[in-house]
Amino acid sequence: QVQLVESGGGLVQAGGSLRLACTASRTPSDLNEIGWYRQAPGKQREWVARISRGGSPMLEESVKGRFTISRDNAKNTVYLQMNRLKVEDTAVYFCNAVQWLRSVEYTYWGQGTQVTVAA
Repeated sequence: QVQLVESGGGLVQAGGSLRLACTASRTPSDLNEIGWYRQAPGKQREWVARISRGGSPMLEESVKGRFTISRDNAKNTVYLQMNRLKVEDTAVYFCNAVQWLRSVEYTYWGQGTQVTVAA
C-alpha cells in the first residue's frame, strides 16, 4: 500500500506559478512511475506528467515548456512546477503512483489539490 499526500494548490493569476508536491509513503524510485493527473469541472480526469523509476520525465503536450516534474527521493516527494499558468489549467490535481508487484499492477491516488487560475 502506498499513501500519497498532495500540497501546494491554490489561487493564482494567469501567467503566475505554483509548485505542487506529492509526498509518498514510499521512495519514488521504488515505484514504477509517479506523476500527476488533473480533472476540471465537468471533464474527465487527464494525465499531466509522470516520472519513471529511472527518473525519466514525461509531460502531456499542452503543458510542455510550462510545467516540469521532478523528484527528491530523500524526501519521498515528487514536484510539479507549473509556470505561465492559464485559466484552462484550473482543475483538481491528483498525484498518481503505479507499482508492479509479481506481474500485478497497483495504482494509488492522492486526495487531490485544487488549482484555480484566475483571468
